[in-house]
Amino acid sequence: MNVEFINPFIASLVNVLATMAQTELKVGKPKKKTDEMACGDVSGLIGMVGPQIRGSFSITFEEALALEIMQRMLGEKPAKIDLDVTDMVGEITNMVTGGAKNELAEKGYEFEMATPMVVSGKRHTISHKVDGPKIILPFSSDAGSAYLEICFDKL
Repeated sequence: MNVEFINPFIASLVNVLATMAQTELKVGKPKKKTDEMACGDVSGLIGMVGPQIRGSFSITFEEALALEIMQRMLGEKPAKIDLDVTDMVGEITNMVTGGAKNELAEKGYEFEMATPMVVSGKRHTISHKVDGPKIILPFSSDAGSAYLEICFDKL
């Protein structure tokens, strides 16, 4: 998969969480993902379609990190993942994808974004509806881990 295409998603995720939730993420080593099992407890998934490419992007948070982001963004910390937390994850997914979309448009890649879908629960799955390689990148922070997945048909 083309690093030029992945980097905007990494930069956007790091920027969104630093700006909106005062949370610093450290990126780990990317690897190919071969299953649909999520590595965390709540995931935002969004599809992207354009004239050159089709793909999907997801961001998964461990429960502790999702709850801490909620505290840092909104000043309230629920006891567990609830509707407010899933709404927040959907918004983060939108913001990250929007930021990456703007950077990719400058490089000639155009695509439309679907409405994000949020899935939560222990051992939930993420189903990318695109036939292409899946890349997963782990991120660590002071409050827990997050995982970015990208899947595109031609890159």
